[in-house]
Amino acid sequence: MALCEAVGCGSSLLWPRVLLFGDSITQFSFQQGGWGASLADKLVRKCDVLNRGFSGYNTRWAKIILPRLIRKGNSLDNPVAVTIFFGANDSALKDENPKQHVPLDEYVANLKSMVRYLKSVDVPENRVILVTPPPLCETAWEAECIVQGCKLNRLNSVVGEYASACLQVAQDCGTDVLDLWTLMQKDSQDFSPYLSDGLHLSPKGNEFVFSHLWPLIEKKVSSLPLLLPYWRDVAEAKPELSLLGDGDH
Repeated sequence: MALCEAVGCGSSLLWPRVLLFGDSITQFSFQQGGWGASLADKLVRKCDVLNRGFSGYNTRWAKIILPRLIRKGNSLDNPVAVTIFFGANDSALKDENPKQHVPLDEYVANLKSMVRYLKSVDVPENRVILVTPPPLCETAWEAECIVQGCKLNRLNSVVGEYASACLQVAQDCGTDVLDLWTLMQKDSQDFSPYLSDGLHLSPKGNEFVFSHLWPLIEKKVSSLPLLLPYWRDVAEAKPELSLLGDGDH
């Protein structure tokens, strides 16, 4: 006898999703202590948190692949929140790293294009959070570059130009934004402990990102119920009465 015939099948359980779209800083966010893993833990039984981070990618490539990640369909399947977290590679110096470099005006156009695309597939601006690149610790990153046999290929002042552009895009498009570049350098503090190699996040940096991103995500998911009943609330004699309902317990 099929399982559904044995117990009776309720309607498919809608499991909301949060989509994290970005470069290596997003890809690595599911490592132990990562900001994405912390989001997934915080949202367990409320949302699936999907990591769509691509190490080394810039907005030129991200714009191309975004339609492969999310398409127009059942509006109930659309993400309740999307983070777009690029700029660390776009802001690479053209002379030293032409493959990853994206000119500032193109970076702006690419971000706007991605926000527009999301809107076209029924993910409106109020579900989107742009995240600026974090500051760059040039001393630490130069040491990393030397190990890799190349010259320093990024500058914090240039990263700041891309962060400012990201802020302007958020204002123009009406999305939320998390300005990591400014927050990590607030009051001229030493931001190097937030970075593991001058570019990527350290454990402390991951905690920082999560603590500042969570309030923005929470606004978008606060009305979502816990999916399926707490175990003490499951009817003992006939559990299907509890488990085949709408799931919002």
